[in-house]
Amino acid sequence: MKPTTLLQPLLAASIIAASGAAQAQAFDAVRLYGDPGPNGQGTVGIAAVLGYRYMGSDERRGAVLPALEYRWANGWFAGTTNGVGYKFSSDPSMQYGVRVTADFGRSENRSPVLAGMGDIKARPEIGGFFNFHLSRDFNLTSSLRYGSGNDRRGAQLDLGAHYGVQLAPQWRTTVGVSATVVNGSYMQSHFGVTPAQALTSQNPAYAAGAGLRDVRTNLSVTYFINSEWTATGGVSASSLQGDAKNSPIVRERTPITGLLALGYRF
Repeated sequence: MKPTTLLQPLLAASIIAASGAAQAQAFDAVRLYGDPGPNGQGTVGIAAVLGYRYMGSDERRGAVLPALEYRWANGWFAGTTNGVGYKFSSDPSMQYGVRVTADFGRSENRSPVLAGMGDIKARPEIGGFFNFHLSRDFNLTSSLRYGSGNDRRGAQLDLGAHYGVQLAPQWRTTVGVSATVVNGSYMQSHFGVTPAQALTSQNPAYAAGAGLRDVRTNLSVTYFINSEWTATGGVSASSLQGDAKNSPIVRERTPITGLLALGYRF
């Protein structure tokens, strides 16, 4: 299998979602490219990411993060960007299945803006996904996740479109757009301020309701060093929407995150 169908979309589109403000975007889609073959197939990588302390923060945060994904021939998959799940057998142009992911929560110690807000605990999420591949280079993704927040009732619906272009034999670029819609429980947990929190923090009380959380665009360029190794540079820009945008804890409504990554296919 050519690495252009596996490594580039996985590392470039996914690792960027694991840092700082972009933690809320982790697991926003299931990315399964090509056929893993009878013996399975995996990728491992490392990325330097420049993000933010939390979604809506204007304080920068850098991190060096690992990434590991593996697919089995029987439909199971597991990894740091896809979660643990199962893809049902289907037409090659369609992918659908179930999975378990995680919401990483948020610590009030992450920023002075969050002081007195209390922690949002990390929670497991259950959900499903459906992807439609219009061609080898153009695909639509959707994912539903449930279980985040201290009340375990937060839900997120992620929708995206991604297009890849082979610039040269060893160069490939991918562009994408995506959006996330959340329920009231998720929005209140991550962007609302309860009367009790208003008393212990410097933020006024704020009721946040269900709706569009944010829209995102991303661009990545990958250089294929050889059939196993790739180097990727990418940037992702978000725009908070609705009640998320107007939250008193939000200091930056249009955060931009960048990465440099190295990946190996095995």
